[in-house]
Amino acid sequence: MTAPVDLRTLIAAPPPDRAPLPPAAPAGPGVRLLRGVPYAERPGVRPLELDLWLPEDAVTRPLPLVLFVHGGAWRRGRREDMGYRMRHWRPGPFARIAAAGFAVASADYRLSGEAVFPAPLDDLREALAWIAERSGELGIDTARTVVWGESAGGHLAALLALAEDTPGVRGAVVWYAPSDLTLDGDRTDSPEALFLGAAPAAVPERAAQASPLHGVHAAAPPFLLVHGENDTMVDCSHSRRLAARLTEAGTEVALRTVPGADHVWHGLPDSEVEDIFRDSLQWALRQV
Repeated sequence: MTAPVDLRTLIAAPPPDRAPLPPAAPAGPGVRLLRGVPYAERPGVRPLELDLWLPEDAVTRPLPLVLFVHGGAWRRGRREDMGYRMRHWRPGPFARIAAAGFAVASADYRLSGEAVFPAPLDDLREALAWIAERSGELGIDTARTVVWGESAGGHLAALLALAEDTPGVRGAVVWYAPSDLTLDGDRTDSPEALFLGAAPAAVPERAAQASPLHGVHAAAPPFLLVHGENDTMVDCSHSRRLAARLTEAGTEVALRTVPGADHVWHGLPDSEVEDIFRDSLQWALRQV
C-alpha cells in the first residue's frame, strides 16, 4: 500500500538554504545580477529576499562582500534603492561596487509595520548567515564583509558592525544615519517609536540597545561616517557624536561632514554625490 502523501510538505517551496539560485542576468558592464533570492522565511511575513550583484569575470579567490542596507525610516524603502540621487545612474551604484571587485548583497528586512526591533537586525544577521552557508557556491568570502547603509539602513548597518556576535565584518560605511534613539522622547508616532514598538522614553533600555552610540566597544571594526551638515531629518550631530565615541574607544573612524548637504545628499551637485560614492567605495576596498 502506498504511504500517504503529506501534501503541505510536497507543495512547499524549498527552504532558502536549499532552494536553487535564480539565473543570473546582465546588470551592467562586467556584472551579473541574481535578483530576488530568498534567504529567510518568517511566519506570517512576506519571504525575505536579497539581490546579489557579482562580477562576470572569473576570480582566483572568493570575493569580499558588501552587504547594503536600504533606508526609509525603518518603515518603507526597497532593497534596490541606494537613494534618490543615484536612481538615474547607469550603471547603477550596486553594479559599480561589483565592478570594483565586490559581491554586493542588498537585503530585505522586516519593516516597522511588520515587526519591531530587534527583528530587522535579526534579519540582516540571517542574510549574512545564508550567504556564508552558500559561500562556496557563490564564490564569496564573508570573512571580508563591509556593511554599508543609508539613513535608517545606515543605523542598522552600524548596529550590525557593532554586534560582537557578527563575524567577518571588516568595516561599516554609514551615510547620514541616526546614532542615538534615546533622544526622541515621548512621541509614540515617530519613526523611532514605531521601530521600537513604544516611545523611546517609555522603553529607555530598548532605545539604548537600539542606539549605535551606546553599543561602541574597543573591538569594533573601522567606520566611515558621512553626513550632510544641513541635514534637516537626521542632525549631523548624530555622526559627530558617534565618531567621538568610536575614537574614545580606540576604533578607527573617518568622519566626513558635507557642507550644503541635506538628507539623502539633497542640495548637492551630481559631481559631489559621485565624489562621496567614489570615496566611500575606495574606503571599503581598503578594508578588505
